[in-house]
Amino acid sequence: MIVALAGGVGGARLANGLAACLPPDELLVVVNVGDDFDHFGLPICPDLDTVCYTLAGLNDPQQGWGLAGESWNFMAAIGRLGGEDWFNLGDRDLATHVMRRLLLEQHSLSEATRQIADKLGVRHRVAPATDDRLRSIIDSDEGRLAFQDYFVRRRAAPVFRAISFDGVDEARPSAAFDAALDDPALDAIILCPSNPVLSLAPILAIQGVRERLCQSPAPVVAVSPFIGGSAVKGPAAKILEELGISRDPLGLASYFGDVLDGLVIDQADADSPRPDIPVLLTETLMRDDAGQKRLAADVLDFTRQLRDR
Repeated sequence: MIVALAGGVGGARLANGLAACLPPDELLVVVNVGDDFDHFGLPICPDLDTVCYTLAGLNDPQQGWGLAGESWNFMAAIGRLGGEDWFNLGDRDLATHVMRRLLLEQHSLSEATRQIADKLGVRHRVAPATDDRLRSIIDSDEGRLAFQDYFVRRRAAPVFRAISFDGVDEARPSAAFDAALDDPALDAIILCPSNPVLSLAPILAIQGVRERLCQSPAPVVAVSPFIGGSAVKGPAAKILEELGISRDPLGLASYFGDVLDGLVIDQADADSPRPDIPVLLTETLMRDDAGQKRLAADVLDFTRQLRDR
């Protein structure tokens, strides 16, 4: 069994590639919830939805998030009425948030996610990293900002100084995540090419997760989100630079610390400084479904090599 830790577009794309390589019972995608927030009285879970829409083949391939063929009449009407229109909710996407709101009246976020994923036609298991409330807070040159205020409202423009997690002292791994970490059939844990600070750090901050990954007999492998020092999508490169961390394999590995047993990097970074752990050099840019499956196959083969050492 493979556990993939994911968030954002890069995480969803590799998760989709892994799903193309593995049967449903051999993959669990564990998704960041630090981005979650309430908007118009609805629980918005951007990373969970991006992963589910992608696995269902319903995502917008250009944006990477949201639904293909979406319309925006609701947001236009909200704007006309003077409402907050800085965070877009598509007309069909809105149905997901309404259903989640109704499901959460009687169920955990894990169960609500399972039911929504099932209705969307997702065959592989998707679970939130925790069912407890966990919210990312950004310390910036403009003060402390809620994640979506920093990321969407301010378009990640403020200088990034640190990240903290409201609720982290009480947050525990979701039941599926917890069971998978102890499963004797666990073959590998893959950190998808998600933003290491915004998408993966919240998962690693959950009580006991980092320690259990360090102690796991299964290899833990990260796929770099950087190609030639630049992020494929999003502000990951800007954030690492503002934190004083180099945007190369050595810097990425140092950020994750002793969690990693291996690192996957792009061929463009072949001459960059490398950490003292096994490194796989391959093409990490996922242009389409075929590219996602190709990278996933390379990563899975790399994890098998690490297990056989």
